[in-house]
Amino acid sequence: MFQSIPWLESNSELWLQISIVGLGLGAIVLFAETLHRLTGNSSELARKVVHIGTGNVILVAWWLQIPAWVGISASIIASLIALLSYYIPILPGINSVGRKSLGTFFYAISIGVLVAWFWPLQQFHYAAVGILVMAWGDGLAGLIGQKFGQHPYEVWGMKKSWEGSLTMALVSYAVSCLILLSVQGNVWQTWLVPVAIAIVATALESVSKLGIDNLTVPLGSAALGYYLSQLLPLGS
Repeated sequence: MFQSIPWLESNSELWLQISIVGLGLGAIVLFAETLHRLTGNSSELARKVVHIGTGNVILVAWWLQIPAWVGISASIIASLIALLSYYIPILPGINSVGRKSLGTFFYAISIGVLVAWFWPLQQFHYAAVGILVMAWGDGLAGLIGQKFGQHPYEVWGMKKSWEGSLTMALVSYAVSCLILLSVQGNVWQTWLVPVAIAIVATALESVSKLGIDNLTVPLGSAALGYYLSQLLPLGS
């Protein structure tokens, strides 16, 4: 009765992949916004839920082998929405109007840059390292620092805590180890390279003026991991 559409059929798997990623992101944002509105908490908790949850989508994209153009396009759209949300209360629980930080915008940009860089190289795991170090490391560092930070320090006018920075270093190391272990196995590079990543990521996170760490941490972590792998090839 109905004629099939060849183009749609040939791309049915791609549309399924896009739908899975889109639904996942939508669920994360909806949960964070609902949490903010029901509990009346500050927007920071909602932002961290989205911050951590969104980063994990890179694992789904890696697992499904989603084409690079999909990730880049999603990054551009998310960047535009992020910029718009600074002027229009689209999701007030995540981005408040007039907020003096471009962190959400930088985060979206970093995902697109890493996908554009590492997808053509078939080195998906370095994109995952960069994004998940930012998602989990920075996300948990912010929560721990606010809740338990008793030893503050200041970098370029930005207040941090040693408790938060230690969390950043430990989580960055753990995340990097887990990803590299899944790809290259139990070799000495797997345990050594994350040490450098953790140190650099923590240093970059401490300089978070206007949320720039949401760009420098993922790009710096991924780049360092990738270039160290060139200097320290497996089997050397």
